[in-house]
Amino acid sequence: MRRKNTEENIRKITRVGGTSLSITLPIEETRALGWKEKQRVVVKRIKGGLIIRDFRNKK
Repeated sequence: MRRKNTEENIRKITRVGGTSLSITLPIEETRALGWKEKQRVVVKRIKGGLIIRDFRNKK
């Protein structure tokens, strides 16, 4: 069943292995960014959330 447009970007956090957590990213967004499987990204904590950036992007 397809999600409604208002729920399209709502994701669940799931456990992977014993100690790690995972979240899926919308395929439309990853395609728009040109991201591929196994690509390295940088995760930065900010007040109230996280920023995920391409490893090569220095900004």
